[in-house]
Amino acid sequence: MAWNIGANDVANAMGTSVGSGALTLKKAVIIAAVLEFSGAFLVGSHVTKTVRKGIVNPEIFQNNHLIFVYGMLAALLAAAVWLQLASYNGWPVSTTHSIVGAILGFGTVVGGFQAIYWGKVASIVASWVVSPLFSGTISFLIFSILRHKIIYAPDPVRAAKKATPILVFCVFFILTLVLVFKGLKNLHLDLSFQQALICASITGIITALLSKILVQAVKSENEQNRKTESLHPQIDVSLKKALKQLAKIQNVASGNVKNEVSRLYDDVTRLSNSLNENKSYSEDSVEHKTVEKIFIYLQILSACFVAFAHGANDVANAIGPLSAVINVLNTGTVAMKSVVPIWILALGGLGIVIGLATWGWRVIETVGKRITELTPTRGFAAEFGAATTIVIASRLGLPISTTHTLVGAVLGVGLARGMGALNLRVVRDIIVSWIVTVPAGAILAMIFFFILKGIFH
Repeated sequence: MAWNIGANDVANAMGTSVGSGALTLKKAVIIAAVLEFSGAFLVGSHVTKTVRKGIVNPEIFQNNHLIFVYGMLAALLAAAVWLQLASYNGWPVSTTHSIVGAILGFGTVVGGFQAIYWGKVASIVASWVVSPLFSGTISFLIFSILRHKIIYAPDPVRAAKKATPILVFCVFFILTLVLVFKGLKNLHLDLSFQQALICASITGIITALLSKILVQAVKSENEQNRKTESLHPQIDVSLKKALKQLAKIQNVASGNVKNEVSRLYDDVTRLSNSLNENKSYSEDSVEHKTVEKIFIYLQILSACFVAFAHGANDVANAIGPLSAVINVLNTGTVAMKSVVPIWILALGGLGIVIGLATWGWRVIETVGKRITELTPTRGFAAEFGAATTIVIASRLGLPISTTHTLVGAVLGVGLARGMGALNLRVVRDIIVSWIVTVPAGAILAMIFFFILKGIFH
């Protein structure tokens, strides 16, 4: 299970960085391995709930603790097998939903439908819509602002220099909150929301001041060295829209109106062709490449924060059921909570690292390259949008999936450039895999439960 968490879920942190070229796959694997293991081992939960996510009534296991052991082992096997299939095909699915579906399956077999807290299940299903919609909207807005305020600016490097300290403050403010709410909650620091805000604000101010000093070292290309005029990309888009509208008018107009529109259509066509022959788009200019270099560092920083928080938080999906089983076998009773031994934390962290190093590239490729084409600015917008969503949802108590959140953020960035920027076939496959995850985990858990019970009971 931990192997598959590494193979599938770590793409949430590193997928956009690899896809945008901010990090090579090798560097991403090394950075993620260190941070994921550190998060899992150093601040992973030392106490876990017996039945994760509170979807099954634990009282149904009180009279027969061995049934609970078979069920938990079946859940681990079921979730791991489904994740194995998803990882092989490069589908980014939720590891949390996989284990939830598996526990739901064996819980139904043991206690019947009445033993399931269906309200909790409904809230988890709701996250399929809430997570990507929320993060997609935020990332769409972030990238749209970056595009119009920096990328399309007359002097993109100067605009980026002015905006960088503000962006750095926002990044470290949000990511510090992510770490407090998602990554460090297992340390029971008991920070109030106000204390977390103060801590995040101080971190943001210090890093913003440092970035202001560092960014001044970035040299902007001298205006005199430009060989071709940089064309605002929106001009080309608007001209194409104008041609489409003029063509529609041509089809319905007659007489002098049609003649005038035809002449206008020819003039706009010549202008468009002329600009396309001589233009130098912002994306190809030296200034734009300089701007992208600035965003590479911001994107790598955000990826590191998310990797650490993920290792600390989601390792429980693998080690929670295992520690619960060991606790039951040691005590002979099913307790509401169980202590997680250090060696299990290390095992979970190691499993994540091995999964990332072996099959992690499959899902990283889907998230980073197959949904839409990413650059450091687009990757940053997606990563930052996902992190912002995690903070807001954690604070509001909304059920979200980190995987769904990140994929939704990438979709939002792609949509900011138009529907044509998305690979709709890949998007369809991902959505289908999300829908199938819970029932697939449940059905597999039922099968494994009966097999284990038949062998050992």
